[in-house]
Amino acid sequence: MTLDELIARENVRDTYARYNHAGDRGQLEQLAACFSEEGILEVKGGFTARGQREIVAALTDIAPRIARTDTPPLGTHHIVRHYVANLHFTSVHPERIETQAYFVVFQVDAVDHWGRYRDVLVPVGERWLFAHRRVSVDGKRPGSTA
Repeated sequence: MTLDELIARENVRDTYARYNHAGDRGQLEQLAACFSEEGILEVKGGFTARGQREIVAALTDIAPRIARTDTPPLGTHHIVRHYVANLHFTSVHPERIETQAYFVVFQVDAVDHWGRYRDVLVPVGERWLFAHRRVSVDGKRPGSTA
């Protein structure tokens, strides 16, 4: 592995983290900034959005549906936390990286849903951004927000 490849892989990991942290905080503009200008967010069985503006609009549209309105357990507040595991680089080239990873989404009281990301990332300036992110939910608990 070359130093350039190692740096590219670390930039991909950074993009994954930025995406999930922004999503957990409801910061949709920051989440969309993890995509290239014409990047695609595809949620299997849900929606497909192209470009940062359309991604923000699509996520804004579904926000009321996925928001929890029940009362959280005493002494807590509603949280969302995405955890990513087993990030696998399936193809690494100077102008394109393909990855797969598993994710689990926790809410304050339990695991909510889980699945897989399949991604294509491209270099944009100093960063690697999603050209295409495919989200597949493999399972969810009853009453899940997914």
